[in-house]
Amino acid sequence: MEKVRWGILGCADIARKSVIPGIQQSETGEVVAIASRTKEKAEAMADELSIPVAYGSYEQLLRDSSIDAVYIPLPNHLHKEWTIRAASSGKHVLCEKPAALNTNEILEMEEACRVARVVFAEAFMYRYHPRYAMIREVIDSGKIGEVRGIHCTFTFNNSEDYNNVRYKREWGGGSLYDVGVYPISVARMVLGKEPTAATTHAFFSEKHDGVDMMASGLLEFGQGVALTFDCGMWAAFRNRLEIVGTDGRIEVPSAFVVHQTEEDHFLL
Repeated sequence: MEKVRWGILGCADIARKSVIPGIQQSETGEVVAIASRTKEKAEAMADELSIPVAYGSYEQLLRDSSIDAVYIPLPNHLHKEWTIRAASSGKHVLCEKPAALNTNEILEMEEACRVARVVFAEAFMYRYHPRYAMIREVIDSGKIGEVRGIHCTFTFNNSEDYNNVRYKREWGGGSLYDVGVYPISVARMVLGKEPTAATTHAFFSEKHDGVDMMASGLLEFGQGVALTFDCGMWAAFRNRLEIVGTDGRIEVPSAFVVHQTEEDHFLL
């Protein structure tokens, strides 16, 4: 089986610490090139991670005919532009979450990829962990009865890093875009449907360019089932999921990321 040859558009920490090492350890992919806005930065990461080719611009990487697919870990406001440009270059696209800042953007991105006949995916890696297949199997089996509600949390404290891209409003910063998307995504996946109504309350910080630093929300899915969630970037670390049924519940203590002090499992 031929491996997918990946190019990386950007040198973000998520690429350096997680995605690139993951691809390099896989049996189906290899990282053949990386690009940054400067050749020096791309070369430094290429040397660190043993990537064969470094480019000093994203355009150069997209012109490389040896690359099959690109991973886009750029700031949120750049996802639309570079997804469309990658698709136009005939590259499959794995775009970091959130894939877009609004519905109109994602529709444009999907259409560009459809026209170019390339695969477009949003990088919610947790969805491919075997435990989520197990969770769906448990729910489908009826073991916990009918699902009555979902509660999910994802918070961390990075509030002193004032230059972080998460704290730039015009770049799509804020806790909903950064970590709130996870509870929303998992509820949609578990229930297999879209919400019919949404209500959110948020705390905004002028110290952080006015982005939402903490948010709590209610998503209604019909038939009395709802997701309640909170997310934040100025709070103690948590990432828990609870699915409550009429006859039992599923609890995932570390729903999306796992720290060394936490157990990676779910409880029935």
